[in-house]
Amino acid sequence: MVISRGGFPLARTALRSAPVVIAIDPHKASWTAAAVNSNLQPLATLRVPVSRDGYRQLRRFARRWPAVTWAIEGATGLGAPLSNRLGADGIDPVDVPAKLAARVRMLSSGHGRKNDDADAISVGIAALTAAGLQSTSIDNAITALRAVVEHRDDLVKQRTQTINRLHVLLTKLVPAGAPTQLSADAAAGLLRGVRPRDVAGRTFRQLAVDLVAEVRRLERRICTADADIATALDHTGSTLTELFGIGTGLAGKILARVGNVHRFRSAAAFAAYNGTAPIEVSSGDVKRHRLSRAGDRQLNHALHMMALTQIRHDTEGRTYYQRKRADGKSHKEAMRCLKRRLSDAVYRQLLHDAEHKLAAGPGGHSGTAQTSSVAD
Repeated sequence: MVISRGGFPLARTALRSAPVVIAIDPHKASWTAAAVNSNLQPLATLRVPVSRDGYRQLRRFARRWPAVTWAIEGATGLGAPLSNRLGADGIDPVDVPAKLAARVRMLSSGHGRKNDDADAISVGIAALTAAGLQSTSIDNAITALRAVVEHRDDLVKQRTQTINRLHVLLTKLVPAGAPTQLSADAAAGLLRGVRPRDVAGRTFRQLAVDLVAEVRRLERRICTADADIATALDHTGSTLTELFGIGTGLAGKILARVGNVHRFRSAAAFAAYNGTAPIEVSSGDVKRHRLSRAGDRQLNHALHMMALTQIRHDTEGRTYYQRKRADGKSHKEAMRCLKRRLSDAVYRQLLHDAEHKLAAGPGGHSGTAQTSSVAD
């Protein structure tokens, strides 16, 4: 028996007849690979740099076994460069969530001992034992949409920070300060009436003028990003915008956060992922649930905005919300119920689009969407 650097026993001879997983623990500058067989035994480990030569070493390492499957921890994050290289060569690796690999490591005989070899082996064991793991094949249109959506989010954050700084300067220049909902035009109007004579005042005014110009520049870039999102959304063939309360921005955010809808086995699994499913905290004869603080919070926020839009208009969602209020639920409780119902509607629409796209085949186009009502 040979001992690896991570303290895991390595089999002296590989089980050639058993499937082998090449598990990768990716980092910014290195990839650590571990070969794990179907008996959950590590066979060998290898650490290579993130480079073309390192990729070649990994491929040669994998050729030591006749049939292998690749698994990468965080294949769409730090593992994305390797996932893309493997995809270009026709290899579709499995994406192993970092939390799942961490749980495997904590339950191992190493008592949570952590190093790159142990992490890679944990990824392999997770890939062999966990059910429902998804491959890393991602639609190029979704990938492009995710990049544009994240870029727009960054621009909005920058605009918010710039407006906050502008608010601080205006409190030093205008006696009453600026209104809460401050725009570039409103700030420029306030500055036109300000003519300080002291050095500090003139400096504050010039900085405020620069910030107004920066806000306008960011708003132009946000408008460009909105147009890019609309174009990318058209390429996906999504019909999410046919659901009441979902515009182009929210549809782009939902698609970017969800990715492949088939990775969710049911509407309940999707609701658990987006945080709209309550968590059961029952004990004995007491049956109760509490609010879930887990899940994808950006996706949860998208559903929250959809719910707000529906209750402000004459929709089935508003009728459902009012019925819950009549049953004695508070505003927040009724909103949670509505968001859970909207999660199911979004899930059905995503499934419909995915199935229609699969039926249409390459070059196909989206057809008529399902009903956009909130309830069945």
